[in-house]
This record gives sequence, C-alpha cells and structure tokens, in this order.
Amino acid sequence: MAPYETDDSAKAGEAEDVRAGRRKAARYVVPVTVVGVAAATIGLVPAFAGSGDPDLPKISAQELIEKIAASDVQQVSGTVKISTDLGLPDLGGLESSLGSGGAGKPSGSDGGSTAEPSSKLLELASGTHTVRVAADGPDKQKLSLLDKASEYSVIRNGDEVWAYDSKSNEVFHTTGAADGKERKHDEEKGQEKGQEKGQESGKGLPEDAPATPQRLAEEALKAVNDTTSVTVDGTAQVAGRDAYKLLIKPKESGSTVGAVSIAVDAKTGLPLKFTLTPASGGAAVVDAGFTQVDFAKPSASTFDFTPPKGAKVTEGDKLKDQGKHAKQEKPARSGEDRGKGLEGGGPKTIGEGWSTIAEFDMGGKGVPSGDNAGNGAVDGFLNSLGDKVSGKFGSGTVFKTRLINVLITDDGKAYAGAVTKDALVKAANAAK
Repeated sequence: MAPYETDDSAKAGEAEDVRAGRRKAARYVVPVTVVGVAAATIGLVPAFAGSGDPDLPKISAQELIEKIAASDVQQVSGTVKISTDLGLPDLGGLESSLGSGGAGKPSGSDGGSTAEPSSKLLELASGTHTVRVAADGPDKQKLSLLDKASEYSVIRNGDEVWAYDSKSNEVFHTTGAADGKERKHDEEKGQEKGQEKGQESGKGLPEDAPATPQRLAEEALKAVNDTTSVTVDGTAQVAGRDAYKLLIKPKESGSTVGAVSIAVDAKTGLPLKFTLTPASGGAAVVDAGFTQVDFAKPSASTFDFTPPKGAKVTEGDKLKDQGKHAKQEKPARSGEDRGKGLEGGGPKTIGEGWSTIAEFDMGGKGVPSGDNAGNGAVDGFLNSLGDKVSGKFGSGTVFKTRLINVLITDDGKAYAGAVTKDALVKAANAAK
C-alpha cells in the first residue's frame, strides 16, 4: 500500500518546551537503548511494507499524533521483543566493573543489589531480549525480562516497587511510588506540556526499567518541531493488530538519527512498535515491538510479589538514607567536584532540533590514561570506543556509538548529542 501524502511537519507545543523535550529525549532514550529497549528480529523498517498491510481510512500526520496523545489505554498485557545495536564492542564481562564505577567489584558487593534496575543497564547494552509487560492503570505495572535460564522483574503495586533477579535470588524494594501529591504534581506538569492523562506509561517504575514502545514513542514525539518531517507512511500489522505508521525524520544534516518509525494501533492509538534507524544506514539502533498484545484486564495476582525464601532483600529507602548521610559526613576528596556542572542548571546547549549538542563543564581533566585510571579492562573498553581528535579547542577523544557521540576534551569539557563526530568538533571549536 502506498504511503499517504500528508503534512510535511508537525509542531508539538512551544519551541522552548520542544527543545527541553528534545534534551530529555536524548537523555532518556539512550539509557533506554542501553537497557535493551528495542525489539528483536520481528520486523525492521522494510518489514512494514509487506503485502499484508491493512486497508485503513486515510489519516493525516497531525491527526495520528493527536490520536496517540488521546490514547487512554489503562489495561494491557503482552510480549515485547527488543533488540539494541549501538555498535558497542562485546562487553566481555565488563558490566560489573563499569556498573560499579570501575572498581572491579560485582554489582551488589558494596551494599547494593543486583536486582536494582540501574545495575541492569550495561548488561543489556546490546543484543535481543524478550520482555513481558502488564498494566492495570497507573498504580499496577509489571515488566519481566526473560532470559534462557532466569527472569528479572520490576513490579509496581500501589506505593511499592519490587525488583527481583532470579539468577542471583536478590530482591530490591522501595516505597513511595504512588504518593498522591507527587503524582498529581507530575500529571499537572505533564498537562502543561500538552500531555494527556494516562500518557505516563511508565510512571511509578524506575526510569532504568525496560520501556515499552509507547514510552519510547512519547519521548520521540517530544523532539518533533519545525526541524522535523512527519508523515504517515502507510499501514502495517503488528501483533495481529491493524496499525498506522508514523514516520519522523530530521530535515537537517549532521544528526546521527536517520528516521523514527512508530506503528500506532488504529483502534486504541497505542504505539505498538518503535524503530529508530541511524543516518549511517544498516540495522535499527532501537527496535521494540509487541509480538502479542491483549487489552483485557490482567489478573490482580499478576502484581502480587512475595520475596522467595532465602532471597537477599535490599531496602532501597535505607540505601537512600545512607547515601544522604554519607554525602553530609564524607569529607571532600580531590576530584570529587568533577561533573558538578551536570547538576543544578544543567548543561548549555548548542544548536537546536535534532542537531542539538549539550556542553558540560566536567570541572577537571579529560579522559584518564590507561596507566593511571586504575582499571585496565575498563580503560581498554573505553579506548576501543574512542577516536583522538584535535582542533582550535585543543585535543580530546570522541566516544562513538551508532546514535549518541560524546567529545571529551583534554581540558575537561564534554560535548554530547545525536550528531556526527565532525559536528562535535565544530561545536567545540566554536565554543573557544
């Protein structure tokens, strides 16, 4: 079926809000990608154009965006296939070293827990994964990452969040997820930015938890502004459901993003599949899609959780209290103020739209050498990602993935964005 001829672009909110959303998308979508939030070999972009495409009423790009925004699916369950290809080398067991700050300690050995969602980030930096999802309103949600011999689950039930790693038999528990005042504030804040109620698909779950196509689509749509081409690119069948395809492309050169394709359920407006392809071509960087979906109310027992006998249980609230106490009591050491510029007012931004670059003052020197960094394995991994560059700014190292690139200068400045290496060097030169 031929693509519909529709609007060439669509605006989402005020320009300042769009830029803020773009920065948030860049900050969030990448961790999500690293968590492995992308679908497996169930159909990259070419698979959308099969002969089985459903014949649906015509719809404009603006109408389809509005359909996504108006979607109020509260109950859903199903299976999401996920694939991530950032172009990272094989981690080769470095996950624990990188996840523990390069100390070489296994995750959880310093009083933490292997079940804490953040500890899963680097483990899932690449490859194919299967996630079971279930939701019954904003207060009951479950995500289960399935492996051949183990399962990792994050469950939110009311004001409690549980995470369980069956491989290590460890449990992470925290409370306060359903605090009424906080949720009301977040909803009001979201509506100020043009979001609808019910559109906070992952609310209450940790940001580090694997996301759904809906959550990824919401973040991508925040990047839509006048630097973006938005069209309806025909129809598709996803998990047995008829869907429209929304195609989002940067108009300008210099971005590493080639296109974002979102398959939107024709009946409910729920994003069923999300695919991000790089400007360099090849396989998708992120591909996340339902292979099975059901909009019936999940069983209440789906969200029940009792720690298994003998499991190590880590209370996240206690860790937070200990962290606050440590920050108050611990004397400052040399180098501890590095990265201070990342907090508070946030980074400076250069450019706009898809070519936005964030500039950070790291408060110190650039990338440490392999001789003094303290962990040769981690240094080797980092060096395998980096290219030495120089210009008017001096010299530095560009760390590359197929989506986000980062330039760290030898004098402690960092430039990051979904842009090419040349764009980073140009930005660093211009900042001098």
